[in-house]
Amino acid sequence: MKGRILLVDDEQDVLDLLSSLLRGAGADVECAVDESEAGAKLAEALYDVVLTDLNLGASSGLAICDLVSRVQPGVPVIVVTGHGSLETAVSAIRAGAYDFITKPFDPPMVLVSLERALEHRRVRVLLSELEGRLRTREAPGELVGECTAMKRVYDLIQRVRDTPASVLISGESGTGKELVARALHQGTGRADKRFVALNCAAIPANLLEDELFGHARGAFTDARTARAGLFEQANGGTLFLDEIGEMPSEMQPKLLRVLQERTVRPIGDSREIAVDVRIIAATNRDLEAEVERGTFREDLFYRLNVVQISVPPLRARGSDILLLAAHFIKMVSTRMNRDVKGLTGEAAHLLLGYDWPGNVRQLQNCIESAVTLTQTDHLTPLDLPEKIRGFQPPARSEGPELHPEHVLSLEEVERRYIEQVLALSGDNKSQAARLLGLDRRTLYRKLERYEQGTSGLEATDD
Repeated sequence: MKGRILLVDDEQDVLDLLSSLLRGAGADVECAVDESEAGAKLAEALYDVVLTDLNLGASSGLAICDLVSRVQPGVPVIVVTGHGSLETAVSAIRAGAYDFITKPFDPPMVLVSLERALEHRRVRVLLSELEGRLRTREAPGELVGECTAMKRVYDLIQRVRDTPASVLISGESGTGKELVARALHQGTGRADKRFVALNCAAIPANLLEDELFGHARGAFTDARTARAGLFEQANGGTLFLDEIGEMPSEMQPKLLRVLQERTVRPIGDSREIAVDVRIIAATNRDLEAEVERGTFREDLFYRLNVVQISVPPLRARGSDILLLAAHFIKMVSTRMNRDVKGLTGEAAHLLLGYDWPGNVRQLQNCIESAVTLTQTDHLTPLDLPEKIRGFQPPARSEGPELHPEHVLSLEEVERRYIEQVLALSGDNKSQAARLLGLDRRTLYRKLERYEQGTSGLEATDD
């Protein structure tokens, strides 16, 4: 138990008992016998939790709650009482107490309550720091985040945004790939021109060519007027092709030709129209594996993948979850004219523990729903969806104890490590190869060798 705790009780025996218990658990403990001494201690040093008796002679634990809220706001107070009635609990909570426990002491329950309070304090301090950083953030565009992986994204944006190079943005659905594309566009000389976005998976294959290249008048039955395609509409600016991996195979050579020639020919027209468009593509698929399978053209892949930016999943971004939550609370509260200021510590703890399969998009939806429904000025666990409140992370399997008969060969250690990295990357072999620092073909050869042995690790291309 790490933390600085102030104990307040007018009975020395109780102070001795509690301080011995808490110091034995690893806490740094200070003691006070009344409100006056507690006030002096609070004025001299910072504390993480205050544990106070309800009855303190001429004073009370409720007065200590008020004192802490004035001198060190945000520090949780646990009230100890020998009268475990509902009225006592309600009075303590109304006075600002975080929790209350009853006498006689149950040492394990005291430690549990203090651990919860310390975790609450740690989360509140983290939230305060993140909200301060949010006000002074330097991320490009509308991107929010400070984890190492996102800093790499910002660095790549800074280095390539002033170049004409095509960029391929990879990442799971909902990670914010379009925001990266917009940040690339806004930081260039093309920022005053159009940013045009197309989701390749949302347009039927028979309409995609018309959407991209346009058509001449009379090109088909309903073509009463000529129509400019997205390449022409984005001329001088940026064309963002989302879910490029979903582009039909028959359209891929036509797109490749435009990228090579920098001209488009509308359907039914004999003219070649010159276009100056920067292409940014995005995918949630492993395009290198698609190339290996023959479902995506290799020459088109290399045209698009001049620079690759990989956007991390939200579950890998640590405290960025709270930074994003604070950003969305502010944004949604302003839009809905609600006075929601932030998260309670318990709600923040739940957000940090969830695995966010829908990534940033799911978090934004969660916060928008919570801000809409809450009846308080800070989001509580009750404002969050049931799937987040009831989430239990999968149990981790324990490895074998290291006995002589369990000592593994280096080859077996390598095999198991590769297996874990493959699982971590969702069987994305191109990503796994990058994480392992291997050439993709070297990884494939190792997988084939394992498949021929007894490892049970299959070398699929999925």
